[in-house]
Amino acid sequence: MRGDKAYSSKAIRAMLRRRDITAVIPEPDDQGRNRARRGSRGGRPVALDVADYKNRNVVERGFNQIKQWRALATRYDKHALIFRGGVVLRAILVWLTIT
Repeated sequence: MRGDKAYSSKAIRAMLRRRDITAVIPEPDDQGRNRARRGSRGGRPVALDVADYKNRNVVERGFNQIKQWRALATRYDKHALIFRGGVVLRAILVWLTIT
């Protein structure tokens, strides 16, 4: 899972560890300083794959391409099934223009 510094809480990291999901989330500066201040009781620094972290915006760009349709961005549809159909249709159109 790729995430930004806002998702670097102990609870989120513990949940990902329980599910055997590799987290690519950097440690915020204040958390790193607090951990270093505690010394050996602070634990190890968070492992971060920098090359993988740089690709975190790929998913956001995909959502932004789908939300280019006004009806999807503003959620005009009353029923979830119709909204989902619009999302699927837009995803197909985006995929066809890319390939």
